[in-house]
Amino acid sequence: MSLPEVLAGIRATEQRAGRPAGSVRLVAVTKGQDLEAIRTQVLPYADLQPGGFPLGEGRAQELRDKAAQLPDVEWHFIGPLQLNKVKYMRPVTLIHALEDVRQAQALADAAAKWGHAPDVLLQLHNGEAQKHGIHPQDLRSVYAEVVQTGLNVRGLMVMAPEGDADAARPVFADAARRAHDLGLPDLSMGMSGDYAVAIEQGATLVRVGRSLFL
Repeated sequence: MSLPEVLAGIRATEQRAGRPAGSVRLVAVTKGQDLEAIRTQVLPYADLQPGGFPLGEGRAQELRDKAAQLPDVEWHFIGPLQLNKVKYMRPVTLIHALEDVRQAQALADAAAKWGHAPDVLLQLHNGEAQKHGIHPQDLRSVYAEVVQTGLNVRGLMVMAPEGDADAARPVFADAARRAHDLGLPDLSMGMSGDYAVAIEQGATLVRVGRSLFL
């Protein structure tokens, strides 16, 4: 599939779910892709989505190197944030996977030197032992602590559990409910294999990569 085909699928799912056109934003995941692939398979279609397509990277050094070559692109960081890699987050507009107040404080301290701070999403644990994220019972307290650092928390992110797309439905629905309860507008959930289910459950950001570069 090409990016226009993925975007058409997103818009069709919005319509089926009774959601306004454009309520879901595609984040083009470029992890592992070279600059030539990005320039030929993503950037030419920027006018198909208001504001263009944010590029999502999951490795800090790869983000650093690509952002230096493409400084005018909106960058999102979608991977786990290691404390010693916070220094590479300066070009980032949105961090999808903040997990604890230590990360938040390190980011806020760095942002004070940069003169600007990226917005953040809190990663909600999906119930799988090996996955990252904030356990649901801790979400409110972590949210309050992160807000105290001065960072702007825009919403939540959750990864789908292993299994078919329908196995993700209750996880996505739970994340949507928790975001609503906290008054948070954004939900980053859904990837190449399950973004349609995520949109049905309220995603505002879907992270698609593999389907864009086939």
